[in-house]
Amino acid sequence: MILTRHLTLNGSARWALDGRYLPANLTLGVLLDLPRERALALCRECVTDEAATGALLAPVEADQEVWASGVTYLRSRDARTRESTVKDVYERVYDAERPELFFKAVGWRAVGHLAPIRVRRDTQWSAPEPELTLVLNRAGEIVGYTAGNDVSSRDIEGDNPLYLPQAKMYNGSCALGPGIQIATTAEVADAPISGSIERNGETLWSAETRSSQMKRKMPELAGYLYRELEFPRGAFLMTGTGIVPPDSLSLQVGDVVRISVGTQVLENPVV
Repeated sequence: MILTRHLTLNGSARWALDGRYLPANLTLGVLLDLPRERALALCRECVTDEAATGALLAPVEADQEVWASGVTYLRSRDARTRESTVKDVYERVYDAERPELFFKAVGWRAVGHLAPIRVRRDTQWSAPEPELTLVLNRAGEIVGYTAGNDVSSRDIEGDNPLYLPQAKMYNGSCALGPGIQIATTAEVADAPISGSIERNGETLWSAETRSSQMKRKMPELAGYLYRELEFPRGAFLMTGTGIVPPDSLSLQVGDVVRISVGTQVLENPVV
């Protein structure tokens, strides 16, 4: 089962299940307010025979939140340690009981499949971060996942860890899509993840990993996010990156970033 969000002819957004529209009043926020199995049953009961033909939008609603996890893979810890002027902070996070969690974007800032992502004008080193992104309901249950790109300004964060919000949160820095693959916790535990950067028709970088290479488990990350926060309309949680482009490669205008997570393939041009 895959949920997708589409732009209709009247300019509104509408959800679809496996290529067929759901009722216009059945939103993701409504579904994620329900227990997981009840939400899935409601989708099956309500799906229409109308084919979803509208252009794809990011599979997140305007008032939902996207959060992110950091230093969850050994490769990410090593890269952050190398680039940072405060090197031990990343090693300490990797080994600590408490994970790194940070706010990434509100839903209306996220861009979808084929929409442009951006590099900041005041940075010299920007990188894509391919991430399995969990879709969580009100209770913190894993409902499914989507592909995510946590676009980051590596030199800004490297200058000082306190600059993380500026390195991670700006217009065009969060991409999600194309849709939401409904999945169980077990099904996201060993998902394939890959990323690539294409420039002028040439692939400059590509790499792959699996979510099973994470040090931390998905329910653990979700549990920490929900400890002192309520998400009545659900939440999205990026789970960190295990593949990092070489230090010599920075995103440029005109590049195309392609991220594959399980069944979801997300592609975005860079502007």
